[in-house]
Amino acid sequence: MRRGIYHQDHEAFRALVRDFVTKEVVGEYPKWEKAGQMPRDVFARLGELGVLGMAIPEAYGGAGQEDFRYNVILQEEASRALVTLSTVRTQLDVILPYFLRYANAEQRDRWFPGLASGQLLTAIAMTEPGTGSDLAGVSTSAVRDGEHFVLNGAKTFITGGLLADLVIVVARTSTDPENRRAGLSLLVVEDGMEGFERGRVLDKMGCKVQDTVELSFTDVRVPVSNVLGEVGAAFGYLGHNLSQERMTVAAGSVAQARAALTATIEYVSERKAFGKPVAGFQNTKFELASVSTEVEAAQAMLDQAVLALVDGELSGADAARVKLFCTEMQARAVDRCLQLFGGYGYMMEYPIARLYADARVARIYAGTSEVMRTIVAKSLGL
Repeated sequence: MRRGIYHQDHEAFRALVRDFVTKEVVGEYPKWEKAGQMPRDVFARLGELGVLGMAIPEAYGGAGQEDFRYNVILQEEASRALVTLSTVRTQLDVILPYFLRYANAEQRDRWFPGLASGQLLTAIAMTEPGTGSDLAGVSTSAVRDGEHFVLNGAKTFITGGLLADLVIVVARTSTDPENRRAGLSLLVVEDGMEGFERGRVLDKMGCKVQDTVELSFTDVRVPVSNVLGEVGAAFGYLGHNLSQERMTVAAGSVAQARAALTATIEYVSERKAFGKPVAGFQNTKFELASVSTEVEAAQAMLDQAVLALVDGELSGADAARVKLFCTEMQARAVDRCLQLFGGYGYMMEYPIARLYADARVARIYAGTSEVMRTIVAKSLGL
C-alpha cells in the first residue's frame, strides 16, 4: 500500500543507510553473530556518516533533526538486508532521548560530542534480577556522601552493557513507604569507575548480535554532577519515553515480518515439491496472501502512530495498541513463513530461522503483551 510519511530528506538518509548496510554490515554480520556483539568501529563509522547524531543539536556535532522517522528507516533498511542493528537501535531510540531531555548544559558539553561521533557508547540499567518489569521495586541504592552518591546493587538484561562507556543506572536515592515510585534517580556511571563490574554475557535464544549482560555496582562513587535530571524524579522520566520505546519495537516487528515475507516468496518460488514449485500450491498462495495482508495492516497502523509521535500527539494507550498488534502480527507472520520452508526453516543457515528466534522477545521487552493489554483496557475504562 502507498506510504506517505517520508520526504526527500528521509529518502536521502535511506540511501545512505542502505549503502552502509550493504557494504559494511551484510558481509561481516555472521562474524558479529558468532562474537555476540557489534564491534566498536561500527559505531564510529555510523558516527562519521552522521547517523548517530541525527537528533543531537548541531552545536555538538549532530544534525539537530529529532525526527523518529529517521530511526524507523534505519530499522527498515537493516531488516531489508536480513540483519539487525539492535544495539544501535537501543542507543538511538531508547537511551539517547534521556540525554537529550534531561542532560544539563555541562553534561551536554561533556557527553554530546562523543555520542554524536560514536566514540561514547551507552546502556541503560533498569531491570534487576528480582524486579522484572516492576520498576517501582528497584532496590539498587545510591546514598549521598558529599559531592558523590555511593551506588550499590545489580542489574540484568542490559543491552549494550559490554562496551558501554556511559550507563544510565536507575537507583533508589530515598525511600517513601507511602509511594514506591518516589525516590528513584538516574545516575550516569562511567566506564572505569571503581566498583563497577560487568558480569556474564547472557546467552540468548535470539538477537545474537546484541550483547546483553549483567552489571554490578559495589560502593561506586558517582559524582553528583552525573545525575540526569532531578534527584528522585526518575520514575516520571522513565514513563516519558515509553511510547517511543514501544514504537521502536513495533517498527522492528513490521520491518522484520516484511523481510520474512520477502524471503519466503523467494524461497517458495525456487523450491520444488512433487514436481512443481512450492509457490504453485494453493495453500502456499493463501498463507502468503494472509501474511501480506497482516503486514500491510500493521504498516498502516504503525505509520499513523509514527506521525503522531513526531507531532507529539501519540498517547500511551495508542502506543500500547500499536506495539501489541505489530509484535503479535510478527509472531504469526514469521511462524507461517517458516512453515513454508519445511525442515530447512529450522536450520540456522536460513535467515528465516534467525528471524523466528529474534521475533520472540518483541512480545516481552518494552512491556509484555499482557502489560499492553492492561494499558489498553484501562483506556477503555475497564
